[in-house]
Amino acid sequence: MDLRNKKILITGCSFIGFHLLKRLLNEGVASIRVVNKTNYSKNRILSLGTIDFQTKDLRDTRYAQQALKDIDVCFHLAADHGGRGYVDLHQADTATNFLLDGSVFAAAIKNNIEKLFFASSGCVYPNFLQSTTSREVLLKENDVKAPYDADNMYGWAKLMGELTLRAYHREYGLRSAIGRFFTVYGEYATESHAVIASIAKTFTHQDPYTVWGDGTQIRNWTYVEDIVEGILLSTKKIDDATPINIGTDEKTTVKEMIQYVFQYTGFYPKKIKYIKGPTGPLNRVADISKAKTDLNWQPKYDFRKGLDNTIRWYYSSKDPRTVKKYFNDILLGNKKI
Repeated sequence: MDLRNKKILITGCSFIGFHLLKRLLNEGVASIRVVNKTNYSKNRILSLGTIDFQTKDLRDTRYAQQALKDIDVCFHLAADHGGRGYVDLHQADTATNFLLDGSVFAAAIKNNIEKLFFASSGCVYPNFLQSTTSREVLLKENDVKAPYDADNMYGWAKLMGELTLRAYHREYGLRSAIGRFFTVYGEYATESHAVIASIAKTFTHQDPYTVWGDGTQIRNWTYVEDIVEGILLSTKKIDDATPINIGTDEKTTVKEMIQYVFQYTGFYPKKIKYIKGPTGPLNRVADISKAKTDLNWQPKYDFRKGLDNTIRWYYSSKDPRTVKKYFNDILLGNKKI
């Protein structure tokens, strides 16, 4: 699919969506509509150019129908979500994603759009495959199968979204693509996510420096610009709702990650304190061989390069006194911005 001259909708445009929006503006699309639940990112979005910005709760089917009217391609990124604290501690809130996705998908069918991209997650993968650090784990797309064992309510909602889209493609011919994102970080992410939270702690000179768990958890943090490239390639090349991992197979432990943060920021606390808290799976790393073969995609940024970019942005755009005031509430998902 060629996106030039297409009328585009982005649902949920704050972090990943904002980076996608910037890329789409360079693609020669006919128009871009953004639908967010709040006005938090409105000024930043409108500063980029002529954007049809709308504030709507897409869980309401009436608003979803209006949002997808006269749209060719929908990038459905909107979700009730956050970092590990939010995913673990706010099950009822993330359960509303069942309503949100169903509303958007039904509106896509009714408005006869050409293509829908769905932002899924590594949280759809079975917990039992990610329960040890003693062996290598590379999660393949076909590992998501019965017996399903998704990660909390957020993971189950994403899994049901995938299965719904596959059914809609089979039965209604809805052309769609699914990208499974893995631990995304980068500019404009919030402190609810591990990498940004770790940067915020150095920025505010937290000492003792606290870490949830023992730090041995393994992740594959993926820089947001690589995610955006994967979204665009998936949308252009995949029609049949085949899920594809958009992540990295670069393995980094939490301990390694915070040491990198110390090195780049120059802040070294006198004490690191490992505490109980939401930690998620012990070992979550993507197998990206399908993305390489089907999309000709692989990450351009290693973790150190993406982290350097992110730290430069964070330190140049934040105020430490303000971060101190809201940090704990955002980390636990008790406040959203």
